[in-house]
Amino acid sequence: MTKVRNPIHGWLVIDKPLGLGSTQALGKVKWLLKPEKAGHGGTLDPLATGLLPIALGEATKTVNWAMDGTKTYGFAVRWGAETSTDDLEGDITNTYRNAPFESAAIMLRNMDFVAMQHELTRKLQQFHGAVQQKPPAYSAIKVDGERAYDLARAGEAVELKERSIQVDNISVVEWRRNPFEAVFQVTCGKGTYVRSLARDIGRATGWLGHVTELRRTRVGPFQENDAISLEKLEEIVHRDASENSLLGILRPLSTVLDGIPALAVMDPDAQRLRQGQSVLLRGSTAPVAAEAVLVTHRGQPLGICSIEQGSLKTKRLFNL
Repeated sequence: MTKVRNPIHGWLVIDKPLGLGSTQALGKVKWLLKPEKAGHGGTLDPLATGLLPIALGEATKTVNWAMDGTKTYGFAVRWGAETSTDDLEGDITNTYRNAPFESAAIMLRNMDFVAMQHELTRKLQQFHGAVQQKPPAYSAIKVDGERAYDLARAGEAVELKERSIQVDNISVVEWRRNPFEAVFQVTCGKGTYVRSLARDIGRATGWLGHVTELRRTRVGPFQENDAISLEKLEEIVHRDASENSLLGILRPLSTVLDGIPALAVMDPDAQRLRQGQSVLLRGSTAPVAAEAVLVTHRGQPLGICSIEQGSLKTKRLFNL
């Protein structure tokens, strides 16, 4: 028997709860809405909470733009020890002055607090702009066709290459005395691992540290007021299973394309593009080249095109 799928197109932003993986959250949305297609725009670990944008239907063709967007996180770092996973879930691998973790934490808590604040502010300067970062061993990066976290869990030594990331801003927003932690806010680019950032800050100060809390509060154009809990989504769907019930929470597929140029075309050119043909752009103001342009037709997204030598060429069409 063929399963009935709903033609839902757009972005749904879930406030992912603690303890649930991104794939599990996506599975819950798929079970509730039964979309033709679905995918998420950026993984969150089970330890993390916050924004998980989910693309439905034709919006799945825009996932790369969501993942490329700037992200903001709030995270807490507990001082005194590193762990195998760079967060609470791993085993302790190194401690401040090689002391037992509880003793290390006490030593740090008894240090000159004002001096520590100044030292951390000074050290954070090296984590602005382009930063070299080694991803954590427990990550989804593939090594010889295998996920790094699978290799690490099997007891294999995993060494990942450093990569360049972009940190637009990072600051301390709170200090906690017991347990001894600092809470940070960071705005960063694609590919940034917050757990690695916490590890590297701990090494830069010499205090060592690991993440105890992590929340994503922004992904590209999506912010916290765009998000809905899985419980609230389930309540809405059970109350009214029609597409109209999603009008207040579903964002257009073009939402993640706000950063690229838009170009409207008339009927003949729209037809040519749908047939896979190029369209010559006329006029002195027409751009000669562009990697990506959102093309619209009669007010609706038609597709994403490139402009090469003054002609529109189809990259992805939307079947709306």
